[in-house]
Amino acid sequence: MARVLSDDDVASVLDLSSLLDVVAEAFRKQGAGEVERPERPHFPVGTGLDPDAPDEPLGTGLVMPAYVHGSDYYATKLVGVHEGNAERGLPTVNAQIALTEAETGLPAAYVAGTRITNARTGCIGGLAARELATGPVTLGVLGAGTQARWQTRAIAAATDLDSVRVYSPSDSKVTCAAELREEGIDAEAVESPGDAVDGANVVVTATTATDPVFPGEVLDPGTVVIAVGAYTAEMQELDPTTFERAARVFADAPGEVVDVGDAVAADLTTSDLIPFSAVVTGESGRETDDEIVVVESVGTAVLDAATAEHVYVSARESAVGTEVDL
Repeated sequence: MARVLSDDDVASVLDLSSLLDVVAEAFRKQGAGEVERPERPHFPVGTGLDPDAPDEPLGTGLVMPAYVHGSDYYATKLVGVHEGNAERGLPTVNAQIALTEAETGLPAAYVAGTRITNARTGCIGGLAARELATGPVTLGVLGAGTQARWQTRAIAAATDLDSVRVYSPSDSKVTCAAELREEGIDAEAVESPGDAVDGANVVVTATTATDPVFPGEVLDPGTVVIAVGAYTAEMQELDPTTFERAARVFADAPGEVVDVGDAVAADLTTSDLIPFSAVVTGESGRETDDEIVVVESVGTAVLDAATAEHVYVSARESAVGTEVDL
């Protein structure tokens, strides 16, 4: 029997406070080489469906498999990225995760994956702030979409979060700040990137920008910059000045981060990027309170596998979900 977990099922058992340590352990395993993380193929989908542009794809499909050594299950995440969904009132990124028994290959679960993706990505920011921020957190957030909310929630769960300032060029910043306040987080919308960054000791960028979203010279000494939005060579959130001022740059997956627009614009190589796992294990991190440090994230399926297993086990113990005979 396999357990099917809807998004509501996942939400009912997902707790960021406990997930932070699950994600930290997954990073430790990845850093130690105790994972399987094959290349993630991606391919255009929807070609031939639009009669007005039959030769144009409507989105991108991705397959993200991973296994953490010693785990009872391995995961295969199926992702669809469809930019046109915004006009349909649908999420741009959607995902499902298949969990399979590592010992037998039998199906264990089929899990709604979008919330899992959002939560595990948020925990990257939460762990970065927990391990690298100095004192209570004043958070500046550039971007006001789904991931801006999850980054803020995870940082609130991981640290002593004092206040949040949210900037976006659209009115979405007002909605984002209001929703965060409803969740008990002291958040306000501000009118410029400078208003968000000035005085912040943690800055999160969660955008789809193709140009830097703030000038690096405005960062205060001691700031942690967490960039989670850019994942292609064409996307860029941070300018070269930010990297020039940074004492260290950490990356969740250095081999992929080096090809992102932020790194390309700053002429970074893999030797300039320290695996974020080194922060989790204490091998690297902040050395002085005045240092600026940067954390770049493109996501890793290892975190999906660890999070999905954690959610599945919690759901099974709580009798959440629907069992089906596949």
